[in-house]
This record gives sequence, C-alpha cells and structure tokens, in this order.
Amino acid sequence: MGNREMEELIPLVNRLQDAFSALGQTCLLELPQIAVVGGQSAGKSSVLENFVGRDFLPRGSGIVTRRPLVLQLVTSKAEYAEFLHCKGKKFTDFDEVRHEIEAETDRVTGMNKGISSIPINLRVYSPHVLNLTLIDLPGITKVPVGDQPPDIEYQIREMIMQFITRENCLILAVTPANTDLANSDALKLAKEVDPQGLRTIGVITKLDLMDEGTDARDVLENKLLPLRRGYVGVVNRSQKDIDGKKDIKAAMLAERKFFLSHPAYRHIADRMGTPHLQKVLNQQLTNHIRDTLPNFRNKLQGQLLSIEHEVEAYKNFKPEDPTRKTKALLQMVQQFAVDFEKRIEGSGDQVDTLELSGGAKINRIFHERFPFEIVKMEFNEKELRREISYAIKNIHGIRTGLFTPDMAFEAIVKKQIVKLKGPSLKSVDLVMQELINTVKKCTKKLANFPRLCEETERIVANHIREREGKTKDQVLLLIDIQVSYINTNHEDFIGFANAQQRSSQVHKKTTIGNQVIRKGWLTISNIGIMKGGSKGYWFVLTAESLSWYKDDEGTYPRI
Repeated sequence: MGNREMEELIPLVNRLQDAFSALGQTCLLELPQIAVVGGQSAGKSSVLENFVGRDFLPRGSGIVTRRPLVLQLVTSKAEYAEFLHCKGKKFTDFDEVRHEIEAETDRVTGMNKGISSIPINLRVYSPHVLNLTLIDLPGITKVPVGDQPPDIEYQIREMIMQFITRENCLILAVTPANTDLANSDALKLAKEVDPQGLRTIGVITKLDLMDEGTDARDVLENKLLPLRRGYVGVVNRSQKDIDGKKDIKAAMLAERKFFLSHPAYRHIADRMGTPHLQKVLNQQLTNHIRDTLPNFRNKLQGQLLSIEHEVEAYKNFKPEDPTRKTKALLQMVQQFAVDFEKRIEGSGDQVDTLELSGGAKINRIFHERFPFEIVKMEFNEKELRREISYAIKNIHGIRTGLFTPDMAFEAIVKKQIVKLKGPSLKSVDLVMQELINTVKKCTKKLANFPRLCEETERIVANHIREREGKTKDQVLLLIDIQVSYINTNHEDFIGFANAQQRSSQVHKKTTIGNQVIRKGWLTISNIGIMKGGSKGYWFVLTAESLSWYKDDEGTYPRI
C-alpha cells in the first residue's frame, strides 16, 4: 500500500464514523479508533487543544466532558470546524465551537452535570494538524458533584469500558507526572482490558510540576510499567497560562525548551513533546487501520449481504396498498404465534445454550421446583403427634376411647392437604411469569414496528393474566375436592391393616440380617466344672448370639 493510500485510510474511517453516527449505528461495527482516557485534571483537554493549536474545549471544575467527543483532525489549507449535527455550517471562531459543544452537551444531558454516551462529532480542518481521529471520554471521577447521581463513578467507568473493550480501539492513557503512576486511573482501566499493553499508548503530562529532585525518566524510557507502544511526555500550559490567554504556539516552544534543557530528558528530547505525540498517533492509527482492515472489510461485507437479503423481502412492497399492509400484519402476527408455540413445545429454530427458557423452564417448575416447595414445607413430627393426640381426645370427650375415631384422622389429614395450596399457587405464578417472558422474546422480531410490538405484547400478556385467575381457581378447586372426601377404599390408601403388614415386613427384613456365621462341633477339655474330662458340643454362631447344643439337630436344650 503506497504512502498516498495510507494517508487516505484515516479520512476513510472518518466517513464511515459519520455515516454510522448519522444512522444511529455507532456500535454496529468496531471502527479502528483512539480513545483518550484519564482522570479529571489529568490534562486530556490541553493535549487535544495542543494538537489543534486552538482553545476550543470547555473548561471548568468538576466533570467538563460529559459526552464522548469524536474529534476528527483533517489536514487542509483552510482552518475551520464542522459539527455533524450542524451540517453545512462552518465555524471559523473556535470560541463558538466551545459554546456549541457546551450547548449540545446540555441539550442531551441537561444542566445537572449528568453524562450521556451519545457522542458529539467534531471535525477540524487545519494546515497545522495531521490526519487523526480521537475520542475524548469523560474524566474518571470519584465523588458526585451537584445533582449528579451517586453512582456517577460507575456510569463513567461503564461508558469508558464500552469503547476501550473493543479490540479495534487504541487506548491513549493520560496520566499526570505529579501523581503516583501505580495509582493511575487511566493505566488501571487500560490494564483491565489490555493486560499485555499491546493497545495502550502512555502519555505523561505535567512533567514540569514534579517535585524538585524527582523525574519520570524510568517511565518515559518504558522501564517502570512497560507498554508495547511506549510513553510520550508532554508539557501543557498551566491554569495561569490559560487564564492569561498564553498562545499555544508559544507554549509549544516552551515545551521544546523544557525537554532540551532538562538533564533527565535531554537525551530523549526528540521523542518527547506534543508534535512528536501527534506524529506517533497518526502513524499508530494508520498502521492499526491497515492491520485491522481485512477483518473489518469481511464484517462489513457480511452485514451488507444480510441487509441486502432483508431488503429483498421488501423489494415489491407498496406502502400505499392497504391489502399489502393487512397481509404483512397477518404474516407478522402468525409468525409471532408460531415462534411462541415453538418456544413452548421446544422445537425452536435457535436453541439457547446459556439458560433454560420457555417450555423447558415450565417443565422444570413442574418436575423440580414444585416437588422442592412441597419438601421444603415445615413438618414437625412432634407437633403432629401432639395434634393427633389432642384431636382423638377432643372427639372422645369425657369418654375413654377404645378405637381411633375416623373424625380425628380426617381432621389431621385435611389440615395437611390444605398446605398444598401455597406451593401450587406459587407454581402458577412462576409459569405465568415465564409465559410473559416468552412473549417478550417473541415480540423482538416486531421491533421494526414499535406500535405493533407494544400492542401484541399487551394483548397477549393481558390474556395470560386473565387465565391466571381462572387457573388458580381451578387449582384451589382440585385441592378442595381432595379435602372434601377421603376415599379410604382406594388402592393407594394404606389403612391400619396395610400399615401393620408393612411394619411386620420391615421387621422381617431386619431379622433376616441375623444370619448364621458358623456352626460345628467343639470339644472342651480340662475344665473343672465339667466332670468327666472333655466333652463335645454343637455350637451355632449368628450375628446376634452364640448357642450350644448336645447334638447337631439343635433340639436339645442349650448347655
């Protein structure tokens, strides 16, 4: 690829960036880009202004950058700026650019220092810049200011992560030199998504504000916290210089003088400073675009084919034809019904391997959750025995009963059966919730028609809720039927006789365990109590006893 073609890579990506932003599809493809990350007051804005050579970014205390700013620098003979949301309008006064950024930010986020992930696209044409695209992200903050939500730190972190987690995004980590580099918020975030340091470019600011006798030489020489793409040191204007309207060109000369005169940085002065940083970023971004272009092109062609296939279905579509509208509506509703049935019956075209849903989850509710809820019911055997005793005594009254009355049995059993109502109704609620979730998943295909999607979801969900009440009534009725009459002649009913029989069977099983281990003749001699010398006895050794007999029939009494 020739130099001329290489120079056209960044403007090409800029045009794609504008096209996706205009369509509201900024995250559809991962465009090669550089994201600027740093804490508040790290000097991000000053670095970007030094690139342009103009004061054009909002300044102040607290969070100043509250929306991502996509800054596209384009080499041109004329110097002016354009916003994507103000097409056709050229800004030659860069103070107006600052006011427009502030106004556009407030339009989306409000006046309460809130943030938004919707980017502002700004293109700056100038003879003093190299082709470069940067995304200036909000500074990392710890404490909410004004009406900001308490989780403002989490919101900013999530927004930054949206950009820097993409493999096609280079990370420009801006860190002030007068703070501990090990505690750098920018490098910490970069380390999370780029642990090998392959996509991270370090920028060390405020080198002139370090304590006397200290320097950042080890960092800039890439020895302390090494990064594949290295570090570049810069010296920005101080707040006093900014308030005094110090010219950026004069500040650049002062920066150059600082590096040439400082004993710690003199030997690397040609690799330090804002002009060198701009050249490095231009080269790094160009090379990055070149490396990622084949994969990016394949993704773009894949999406193009997908869109063309989708467009083919609407090729002969005539919006003004009422019959066509009716037919399309019926087709979409029928497709919704088919999708819903497939999700419940389990014959869907796309099988979810991450979680249970639809019919599978309902099956689990019936066969796992419902039995679990029954087993989980509190059962106190001591309390049950006490209730049985009280029931029997209360039914007999002043008489002493001889037999267990049926009324006591029914009273206890009915009380246990009624306890099934809770788990049963809970299962109905779980099934209903899963049906509604299934409806929501099926209506995703109607997302291109928000009104139809909303009405379909509402109608079907309302119908499910209507059936919920009738289902619960039916479940309660079934339990009440079981409570109203206990059929003691049913084959599954144990009864007293069967219970006694089962008990004896269990007892027999336990006695079977008393098996003979060994038996035979044993001669005992030289025992004083046995007159006559020695005698032979038949013994039987079992698991529970040892028996002695006079003969092997075992009919004589034991000795």
